[in-house]
Amino acid sequence: MSKWMLIDGNSITYRAFFAMPPLTNSSGMQTNAIYGFTTMLLKLIEEHKPSHILVAFDAGKVNFRHEQFEDYKGGRQKTPPELSQQFPILKQLITAFGIQQYELSGYEADDIIGTLTKLADQQGVEAMVVSGDKDMLQLASEHVTIALTRKGVSEIELYSPETITEKYGLTPLQIIDLKGLMGDTSDNIPGVPGVGEKTALKLLHQFPSVEEVLANLDAQKGKLKENLTNNQESAIMSKKLATIFREVPLEYNEEQMQFNGYDHSQLAEQLQKLEFKSLIERLQLSTESGSSVEEARSAIESLSIHVIANDNDANVVNDLMQAIQQSAEHGLYIEAIGDNPHQASFEGLSISFQDDVYIIAKDQLTEPFLQPFCDWLSNEDKPKYGYDLHKSELVLSWIGVKLGGAKFDVQLAAYLLDPTDGNQLLYTIAERHNVYGLVSDDEVYGKGAKLKLPEDEKLFQHLALKARTVEKLVPLLNEELEQMSMLSLYYDLEGPLSRILAKMELQGIKVASSELENQGVELEAALKLITASIYELAGMEFKISSPKQLGEVLFEKLALPAKKKTKTGYSTDAEVLEELAPYHPIITHILNFRQLSKLQSTYVEGLLKEVNPTTGKIHTYYRQTIAATGRLSSQFPNLQNIPIRLEEGRKIRKAFVPSEAGWTILAADYSQIELRVLAHISGDEKLKEAFIHNMDIHTKTAMDVFGVTAEEVDSNMRRSAKAVNFGIVYGISDFGLSQNLGITRKEAAQFIEQYFNIFSGVRKYMDDIVAEAKSNGYILTLLDRRRYVPDIHSSNFNLRSFAERIAMNTPIQGTAADIIKLAMVRMEQTLKDRQLESRMLLQVHDELVFEVPPHELELMKKLVPEVMSEAIQLDVPLRADVSFGNSWYEAK
Repeated sequence: MSKWMLIDGNSITYRAFFAMPPLTNSSGMQTNAIYGFTTMLLKLIEEHKPSHILVAFDAGKVNFRHEQFEDYKGGRQKTPPELSQQFPILKQLITAFGIQQYELSGYEADDIIGTLTKLADQQGVEAMVVSGDKDMLQLASEHVTIALTRKGVSEIELYSPETITEKYGLTPLQIIDLKGLMGDTSDNIPGVPGVGEKTALKLLHQFPSVEEVLANLDAQKGKLKENLTNNQESAIMSKKLATIFREVPLEYNEEQMQFNGYDHSQLAEQLQKLEFKSLIERLQLSTESGSSVEEARSAIESLSIHVIANDNDANVVNDLMQAIQQSAEHGLYIEAIGDNPHQASFEGLSISFQDDVYIIAKDQLTEPFLQPFCDWLSNEDKPKYGYDLHKSELVLSWIGVKLGGAKFDVQLAAYLLDPTDGNQLLYTIAERHNVYGLVSDDEVYGKGAKLKLPEDEKLFQHLALKARTVEKLVPLLNEELEQMSMLSLYYDLEGPLSRILAKMELQGIKVASSELENQGVELEAALKLITASIYELAGMEFKISSPKQLGEVLFEKLALPAKKKTKTGYSTDAEVLEELAPYHPIITHILNFRQLSKLQSTYVEGLLKEVNPTTGKIHTYYRQTIAATGRLSSQFPNLQNIPIRLEEGRKIRKAFVPSEAGWTILAADYSQIELRVLAHISGDEKLKEAFIHNMDIHTKTAMDVFGVTAEEVDSNMRRSAKAVNFGIVYGISDFGLSQNLGITRKEAAQFIEQYFNIFSGVRKYMDDIVAEAKSNGYILTLLDRRRYVPDIHSSNFNLRSFAERIAMNTPIQGTAADIIKLAMVRMEQTLKDRQLESRMLLQVHDELVFEVPPHELELMKKLVPEVMSEAIQLDVPLRADVSFGNSWYEAK
């Protein structure tokens, strides 16, 4: 039995665009409307299983209704370009779905659908109309159901004639009369002034049509009667405009609308271009074969998998070594379960040479008969091509196996190609580059509490596909790096840095656990005193860490002015408490309580848990592929977030000490590196002058902005200048600056304007870099690190403004990140060349931390800042300040 589905293409696409959050692919094109439309389409097909589908679109902006009323749809805003550009691609995708689409000059999608529903009524065929437009309700009949979208496009509500009567007290055709009376602002249908839906329904419950309402004007009173009397022509015309024309001369028949399923090959290709990975997986598609993932998995059959599971496989080892000698090209994959590489469990190694893949089971790698392979694995002169070689090096080191000669890492390369994509899993990297055959780890292992390794055969097949996938990706990603002028960024900076980071992480930093324990005791005592003070001021005991109980005490018992409420009660976040500080002394104690509690739990108890019981050190893990700016991220634990503004926080650093008796901790910190980078890339002469003459930049800024001498700059002036200096780097707004300085937005705006009048080169840079981002879709650092800013063209003011701030800030912050990375690479090479014993231990933002033997201290005090200041040549000098002591605390 036939079952038609008729979709209002324009209506659904518009609704999807405004309902879905911004979504872009790697080329910067917005795809949210396409994604919303597609997910709704799939849901409809799955739930209603239509035999025939047609998507109708409007053809052009002008149709026969404009002859009746020139301003028809005249009030509509211009279609955002981010939406306009999605229509052609959506239509291609609809075709790939095997679904017919139709548009006809002079008519709207409503008219095409109206004509087809009339045909359905005549033939007794079941039909469903899908739209976001209530006008479509006039088409409901015994055979036609109307599906109206709700909550954007995530849900639909079905209307039959009975449903319409139940909800409105009208027949479907009376929907036209309803629109005639109340009008429709979205289509600029005027209706009758002063008549909304409620009044229109009341009128139609009295008289069944616009014509009868107008024929019985005496039944109305006052302003309503006056409006109806004066706007009779408008009501009649509005009814005509709202009437769907059902006699469109269609060159279409039922057979052409038949839905025979998807064109797998075309659909997979289109979805891949759009980077709709979840839909590819949901539909089990593969671009490579044009079939399901299960069929793509048959790629495993083309591989010859050689498993080394015990010493009886020594002959396979010989074959492996022969393959290594015959071909330097390969794909290496080390499987480790667990995010923390210092604790992850090694589960096997795979290495592919085209169709020959060798698997080494997890408990075999350290066996003597595999020593020839381990020798190759550790050889720095033998290049390795793999995935996440940084983590791999750490995981192998903890089981006593060295990994050397890392040449190309597909994860690191994929990150450089698009640092805004937070998902650098091998499976998704492969999908993005049309390399298919691999399935996700979640599908093989499960995830969360359900994570479990499969039986050996399935595990080995998965590892084999991973190695082969890596091998396929290496040349593709290398070529992309070359096309984007990023080879130097990879081979001279990020690649070497990954090896340096692994060395630092394995080295670790010594922690005096007793010092942390003593600080824990001190914090506990301080917290008891603060708690007692809070209870005394509150006049009762309560759970201070409970926002609900705290809110009740502050806003009900103490009757402090409530600033904002959440669904669960009064808000007691930091912003609220800081605003309340002048009202009651309890607030200061609560803020201190929170700070000390966090120090106790996160940095004392937390760090103690991270001390390796064997080494007595903390081994952090630096991630290169997280931050879009290029900054490193520290994990397990995060040593970059130890608070230093609060003295109790700074004291945490006392626990970080040299690992050798008599050695010293030395720290070197770049001075105002981001402002120096800004001076260079903006070319602003006043900013450059300050750094060239080694002036205090904040004092200099205060002098220029306030028009005073250096001697006249007071602490408040310098503080304001410092806030605006660093604020400019991050694209601060007048609102942000007003919050920082506690001044009005007007004063903040005047301050920023004065700053830009003086530092006109900075203003020009800000304008130019935003224009460049709009033109290219991305911005670059001095070392050609690239960051995409797809929201730079967004019609949403907040998203666009945020993208503009990213465009202003990334070249500054990204270049600063590049500079300290360069310094690390050159510092490590200097230590090696000079055969020094000193070790680089940590990188914390713009600071490098070393441990230094006594006989090298004087040399390192000069050498480190020298290398750091010469990492890159700018138009202004770089400066690094050095300090040292018996702990990290003393070195700062």
